[in-house]
Amino acid sequence: MDLSLTPLLSSSTSRSTSSGSSEANDSPPVSGRFELQGVSKFQFPCKSLSGFQSYRSLAVLSGHMGSVSCLALCGEFILSASQGKDIIVWQQPDLRMFTKFGQGDGSVKALVTVGNKVFTAHQDSRIRVWKVSRSSENVFRLVNTLPTTKDYLGKFMKQSNYVQTRRHHKRLWIEHADSISCLTFYNGLIYSGSWDKTLKVWRISDLKCLESIKAHDDAVNGVVACRGVVYSASTDGKIKAWGKEGKTSHSLKGILEGHKDVSLNSVTVSEDGRWVYGGGSDGFVMGWEGNADFVSWKLVSETKAHQMAVLCMCLTGEFLCSGSADKTIGIWRREAYGILNKIGVIGGHQGPVKCLQASPNNVGGGFLLYSGGLDKSLRVWWVPKNSGKSEDIRTQNMNRSLWT
Repeated sequence: MDLSLTPLLSSSTSRSTSSGSSEANDSPPVSGRFELQGVSKFQFPCKSLSGFQSYRSLAVLSGHMGSVSCLALCGEFILSASQGKDIIVWQQPDLRMFTKFGQGDGSVKALVTVGNKVFTAHQDSRIRVWKVSRSSENVFRLVNTLPTTKDYLGKFMKQSNYVQTRRHHKRLWIEHADSISCLTFYNGLIYSGSWDKTLKVWRISDLKCLESIKAHDDAVNGVVACRGVVYSASTDGKIKAWGKEGKTSHSLKGILEGHKDVSLNSVTVSEDGRWVYGGGSDGFVMGWEGNADFVSWKLVSETKAHQMAVLCMCLTGEFLCSGSADKTIGIWRREAYGILNKIGVIGGHQGPVKCLQASPNNVGGGFLLYSGGLDKSLRVWWVPKNSGKSEDIRTQNMNRSLWT
């Protein structure tokens, strides 16, 4: 595999930075057809969304042994992982299975790609690090497990390095004591959130654990980083913002309170760091606006997005996508003051929608959306950016608008 041509091996982030052709950017796709990167053409039925031209189901990809739990985009590749312990690499534009790896290494809860490495978080409380084999382009080789043996050897002799995780049981502070539920990376660091209520910080260059933060009073369900601030969402109903100055440890910068006794299952943030959204087990998406110094926040919207729990979210430009236990995907446009306007709903999954990723590239006047569900499928959608009249279900001045 040519390192200079394959984004999976050369990209510094888990999202493609290449842009589509000017023709694709300026004109919508021909009715009933979809063109990706000017290479392959497909025929798919169009389905109407409330206020939309139409969305299009481009593909239903099967092959996982269990529920699809997480996704990552890396250049021309899509990586999907499942509760069945397997990780599949799909290649675009033909959406064929490129390779499959990771079987037998514990149910996969989260994954991120950084450069030529893939980091996977597992139910067995470990993080595994994979690299593409030099001898074969489609073989991923396990190169390390976090915490590393070197990290263990440097700490296991000292009693002060042990913390009590439950009654009569201690672990090294570099170890997670329960399933790792989420991963993100920023500025050379990997952040892992766990059901053990902690957030751990790992340095990518040497895979060393630098910090263990007692982040929440309950399980950490989601983590995202933007502009030097790390946001963690928890079953305790809070999103916490963490930051660091220079070489100091991370410190708490703010707490965003959700609804009482409602778990926050996911968190996402706009590219400029101004808007933070949390998805709750009550079906609400809550939005906060940060001020110029990103220290103080105010709740600006509460939107009843789904009839059941919001399990995942992603942002691309002004569009927010939400996946739910009700088997649907909500499409929303972020308007002034961070308020969400409903554009429409995508249906198709036969089970709860567990993970979402949106491509940042403009494709035929829209964007590609990838969704994974408990029905063991990965689905690919084309969503138009140009829509007609949107259905306004926004909430101003904290007056809730219930949507049925």
